[in-house]
Amino acid sequence: MKKRKLTPFGKLVNNRLIELNMTQKKLAEKVGTSEAYLSMILRGKRSGEKYLDNIIKVLNIDKEEIENNMYY
Repeated sequence: MKKRKLTPFGKLVNNRLIELNMTQKKLAEKVGTSEAYLSMILRGKRSGEKYLDNIIKVLNIDKEEIENNMYY
């Protein structure tokens, strides 16, 4: 099975996780989902609409920047 690449939003989240020295597992816990589901969101397999605001808040990402760059 071919592994999907990160979406632009997924790359942004991944870079922010590195900056914060945080794991995907920890982010998933903080936003209330599983690590597997978070991975699906970051790879575009699921929209994760329910979790996007929490992901942005936890990682302190500027929502305007995301919308201007059409990450999702």
